Amino acid sequence: MPNSQLFARTALLAALHVVTAATVSAQSSVAPPPDFDVADRRNLLARAIPAVDSVMRAFMARTRAPGIAYGIVVDGTLLHVAAHGMRDVPGAAPVDTSTVFRIASMTKSFTALAILQLRDAGKLSLDDPAERYVPELRTLRYATSDAPRITIRHLLTHSAGFPEDNPWGDQQLDATEADLSRLIRAGIPFANVPGVAYEYSNFGFAILGRIVVNVSGMPYARYVSERILKPLGMTSTTMESRAVPAARLAHGYRLQDGAWLEEPPLPDGSFGAMGGMLTSSADLSRWVGLMLSAWPARDGAESPVLKRSSLREMQQLWRSAGATAARTGANGLALNAGGYAYGLRVSQNCQFAHIVAHSGGLPGFGSQMRWLPEYGVGIIALGNLTYTGWNTPIDAAFDVLAKSGGLVPRTVRPAPVLTAMRDQVTRLITAGWSAPLADSVAAMNLYRDESQSRRAAQMAQLVQAAGGSCRADGPMWVENALRGEWKLTCATGALRARITLAPTTPARVQLLEVFPFPADARVGPAPSCRP
Repeated sequence: MPNSQLFARTALLAALHVVTAATVSAQSSVAPPPDFDVADRRNLLARAIPAVDSVMRAFMARTRAPGIAYGIVVDGTLLHVAAHGMRDVPGAAPVDTSTVFRIASMTKSFTALAILQLRDAGKLSLDDPAERYVPELRTLRYATSDAPRITIRHLLTHSAGFPEDNPWGDQQLDATEADLSRLIRAGIPFANVPGVAYEYSNFGFAILGRIVVNVSGMPYARYVSERILKPLGMTSTTMESRAVPAARLAHGYRLQDGAWLEEPPLPDGSFGAMGGMLTSSADLSRWVGLMLSAWPARDGAESPVLKRSSLREMQQLWRSAGATAARTGANGLALNAGGYAYGLRVSQNCQFAHIVAHSGGLPGFGSQMRWLPEYGVGIIALGNLTYTGWNTPIDAAFDVLAKSGGLVPRTVRPAPVLTAMRDQVTRLITAGWSAPLADSVAAMNLYRDESQSRRAAQMAQLVQAAGGSCRADGPMWVENALRGEWKLTCATGALRARITLAPTTPARVQLLEVFPFPADARVGPAPSCRP
């Protein structure tokens, strides 16, 4: 073969390879991870810090909390941490960012993570009956003959049926292991049968702590320290107040007749798994950072304590606790919907679709951690006043951060095939219906749901009604990797196109919708709350 022919053939094969590779790439259903589109969001959030500080100082003055510490976590690290007031009132010892506070029920998330570690290691299943690991439960008398046996998942989600026990549970932290066994054997009354309703149970999380002990063969405090705290570098976190240096320990207080009265600290015991932990603002930021690190789903190295998929599982709604909505003004609406995950609360309001949080309250202390997985931002707050109520100031702090322009969610990225199908459907709309082109994008159901001829006629009518000369206007709003919508601006009107791709390889259009659209409107999600 002459050299010229050989060269031409090689060039042709190379060109075909490039075309084939590009075609395959364009058909991929694998989307890049969601990411932030605001390049300077961290700087924007930082500019809001003085306003957040004002919110927190005003809260402290209003509630007369002796001392507080709080922080803003962004992408796993502390953007800001601050401390005010006194950790020890008689000694006038100031709170600083290394001060250690009790965090009470926020301990439950550590217990839940320990259970998931054991699950991932193949040592238990969440749907195992709890009595398999806590024999004392085998003699438990259930409320009805048709009640299911309590599972580990029931305990994790506060749906075991035990009665809410916050006032009683607060006083059980120093109970011994023998006390816990005795309480179980004596019988636990049921507010509901297991598995049908949310009912907050400290007793249930004490039983989860016993499961950690019996399955791991280690005391709960030692297990948490060795398997969770040390790998995360949480060196100030402990289950026992006596282990905290006196110069760093926050004393707990309650207000009585206008005076601060110190609450005696309770030692660690068998109920510690439900609320016995103490930590600092720096350590707690590492914990919130771990939870935020699970988002978005992606390739790459995992955490040393729990894989990302299990961390995300912890932060999903598993037991609904009902929803409320209330008017807040002439056109305002406040939504609170959600329930319990695993050791964490999950909720939605009119502003944020996915909020993960937990509070902690004991005589002498109140704390809260709250974060927005899709935003990469969290707030932690610690106080040494009984049941320090952090909801209002943390709500206000997130409002301040939102006004900065830096509190934005990650933008979902389309799979390459969704972008390719968007471009092809745009051609169908703007250049006139082409049967071969339509056939190339249609999934097998598309024409069975509505014939091609009817679709072509409907499309032509929509374009004509909008004045013709339509063109794509702006980016596609991507709901997920295989669904999106975009705007087309025409001579006298506008259209909205929406497609969903089928679960096939290659993915093709199973749902195609085109509607008239306000010329000044933008595509995107509908608001969660509408006045």
